[in-house]
Amino acid sequence: MTISEDKYEAVIGLEVHAQLSTITKIFCGCSARFGAEPNSQTCPVCLGMPGVLPVLNEKAVEFAIKMGLATNCTISEHNVFARKNYFYPDLPKGYQISQFEHPICKNGRVEVETDGEKHTIRINRIHLEEDAGKSVHDEDFVDAGSSLVDLNRCGTPLIEIVTEPDLRTPQQAHAYLSLIRQLVRYLRICDGNMEQGSLRCDANVSVRRKGETELGTKTELKNMNSLRNVENALTYEIQRQVSLLESGRTVEQATLLWDPSSGTAQIMRVKEEAHDYRYFPDPDLVRLEIAEDYVRQLKKMLPELPAVRRQRFMDQYGLPEYDAEILTSSRELADYYEQTVKIINDAKLVSNWVLGDVLRVLNDKKIEIKEFPISEIRFAELLKLIREGKISSSAAKKVFDVLLTSDKSADVIVKEMGLIQVSDDSAIESMVKEVLAEYPDEVNAYKNGKTGLIGFFVGQVMRKSAGKANPKIVNSILLRLLSP
Repeated sequence: MTISEDKYEAVIGLEVHAQLSTITKIFCGCSARFGAEPNSQTCPVCLGMPGVLPVLNEKAVEFAIKMGLATNCTISEHNVFARKNYFYPDLPKGYQISQFEHPICKNGRVEVETDGEKHTIRINRIHLEEDAGKSVHDEDFVDAGSSLVDLNRCGTPLIEIVTEPDLRTPQQAHAYLSLIRQLVRYLRICDGNMEQGSLRCDANVSVRRKGETELGTKTELKNMNSLRNVENALTYEIQRQVSLLESGRTVEQATLLWDPSSGTAQIMRVKEEAHDYRYFPDPDLVRLEIAEDYVRQLKKMLPELPAVRRQRFMDQYGLPEYDAEILTSSRELADYYEQTVKIINDAKLVSNWVLGDVLRVLNDKKIEIKEFPISEIRFAELLKLIREGKISSSAAKKVFDVLLTSDKSADVIVKEMGLIQVSDDSAIESMVKEVLAEYPDEVNAYKNGKTGLIGFFVGQVMRKSAGKANPKIVNSILLRLLSP
């Protein structure tokens, strides 16, 4: 059964955990690097040993404030860290240091667009906390029914971004999460890698009949490690809840674990309420005071954010909205584009090649632009050869493919491959005359009104020149020689 748009609407709130890209953990000096040998990045502080004292990482505070500013939040002057008490086998202290009544950022908002309609999503809070460790249940490593614990991740700094229940569709959730991922990467405070868990999303969802104002019973979805999984899981759960209500049953409040392989969600546990966590101020951490001058300094450090940069690309470079949106999808791709434009001063030519051949390589090789082997300078050199008419577009693609695996310049590659375009009028005219002499019937047909044959003649000249003739000159000479 699918959700009836006429009868029901979904109410969705998202909780996004972003693992901050600090060098060390939030309350100790252990490395926060991903992928190290299990339990090799721990110390008495992050292991929760008796008598140890946490010390706050200033860089984590900076990153949290930057995200708050980027999402139009109010930055709290007075901040208190709290102990959130609950048992996880990979949380050695038995509590998590987080923020409860006094989050570092609050009352923010962002705007997303789906199906041509814009939606404002309010952000209730962004707070700082530490991550837990990781339980390993892989049967290749442990016996059935047993688990291992890796505490490297324990104490890694997180921000949790909590929305108001303002989302109504899985598509809006997808768009919102895409924007959050884009923002943390633009700010360079988190790598946004959902597969590795550095960006994680939990969703609270309920359904109600349209027109009602009271919220329905909510469930929480976990284990969604991709944008597609978030959308699929929400679609599944909304349909499940509608099906229950339509059959006269009730929705039970619970935490559900999403299984992308089966496309279903299973109940993991009955959801605890906030008071079950027994929050209270952490006695080992002093109150954090954030001065207005400090916030102003951080605001000046913010990069040009995606929406602003997208509009500037449209205004400054005359790009269509779609092109500008793709080019600003990541800060690094936008930088690559602009650096190339500064060298060659041809915004549209650079855009065409980045959106075409460059993105094709990135998608095929599944790499980011920072891993792309052709620097902006070498890329601009290739595009200059096209603009100056020294090589054809087809020849440029051959050079581009060589540049991917060679350190040679485009000029050298063109000469070595013999791809320099023939632009000598007399040489091209000689080839044109040869072609016209070889196809007298087609010449007569052209002169009798079949002007579409001009493309045929251009193709024959290009073939005779092995693709080296300048097509603009070829076309011009053909029109002159074929005119009455």
